[in-house]
Amino acid sequence: MNMIDIISKKRDNYKLSKEEIDYFINGYVKGEVPDYQVSSLLMAIFLNGLDDDETFNLTMSMLHSGEVMDLSKIDGIKADKHSTGGVGDKVSLVLGPIIASFGVKLAKMSGRGLGHTGGTLDKLESIPGFNINISNERFINQVNTIGLSIIGQTKNLVPADKLLYALRDVTATVDSIPLIASSIMSKKLASGADIIVLDVKVGSGAFMKTIDDALKLSKLMVKIGNKAGKHVSCIITDMDEPLGLAIGNNLEVIEAVKTLEGKGPKDLVDVVVKLCSKILIKAKLYKSEKEASLAILEHINNGSALKKLKDMVAAQDGDNSLIFDTNLFPKSKYIYEVKSKKKGYITHMDALKLGIASMHMGAGRVKKEDSINYNVGIVLNKKTNDYVNINDALCYLHMDKIDDDIIKEVYSAYEFGDKQVEIKTIYEEVD
Repeated sequence: MNMIDIISKKRDNYKLSKEEIDYFINGYVKGEVPDYQVSSLLMAIFLNGLDDDETFNLTMSMLHSGEVMDLSKIDGIKADKHSTGGVGDKVSLVLGPIIASFGVKLAKMSGRGLGHTGGTLDKLESIPGFNINISNERFINQVNTIGLSIIGQTKNLVPADKLLYALRDVTATVDSIPLIASSIMSKKLASGADIIVLDVKVGSGAFMKTIDDALKLSKLMVKIGNKAGKHVSCIITDMDEPLGLAIGNNLEVIEAVKTLEGKGPKDLVDVVVKLCSKILIKAKLYKSEKEASLAILEHINNGSALKKLKDMVAAQDGDNSLIFDTNLFPKSKYIYEVKSKKKGYITHMDALKLGIASMHMGAGRVKKEDSINYNVGIVLNKKTNDYVNINDALCYLHMDKIDDDIIKEVYSAYEFGDKQVEIKTIYEEVD
């Protein structure tokens, strides 16, 4: 067996065997297969695709290229959640405490943000002192004790994905549904959870731009998870406009706290409740979504979910006085009010433009080594289908420096019309 035969086989659109996929992944991780051969194979896969068996075998080979988390020392049912990334997506900060308040454990490894999408770790690190690098023993003990921990991904978890993603990024082979599915699912399966819920974003601010592509990806990931013996569910949610009102690290933590206090924006609450319901039903705590949803709202209203967030922040060395009083969070130097120059209904808000504007303020990274400004970002005052008059506040820019180019960028994200438009927060569900 050799790479030239494997490359030519996929180039000619033949099916790769499990052994051939293992040979390619193992050889690449060990440094025995060079980048140029893997690049060639990735392009052949990009052009000709992989069938379900090939995608599953690729996922499993990537999964076993490094460590697999052993969560057997954690009592009870373990759940995990993944989002394909978007603007204002602070769902994990709300979902984790909610499911922990029901006794379902969330032992989650998250990533950092890159580009216009925010990362859960960056949001958590906007809480002074919060430690995302606790030891494995401490991680396990914390989940057993309070039911919840979110940490950084270990270097030895799915090393094949790190290598392949870096290569896909520079060879124009990122936008391949089988490669995306195997990348996501190898990491989720390696995390060791019993139940996995996936939030696939679709729209201008998302990786998936069409419902059809989002549905293909969702169905494929659910198939992979189920074949691997896990309970997997997926929802497809809107990312044409940002989720919630806050964009930016500590601004999103503040909104997550407010949501757990029962004061969250409707679109964020809807997505959180839907995902939490799927976990609680898979965990056999409730039989119907209606039952589960009512219980989730009760756990928000009675404060039990918020208590779990406070417990997690304290357990991971964060200053949880800020969770008790979000006014204590550090603030940007300026808050600039963006006033509407038109009147009418907001018919579209470009999530990508708003995410990029926030990134340019310093809330996100262009390169992985860039530093983050935790205090800057955008808080929306109006969203799609809201009516505005001239000089009404569209949003507030939390900035350390007034920048006219960023202000223009934000203005360009809004479109106006005479009538409201049809919008959805949740498009599809795949189980």
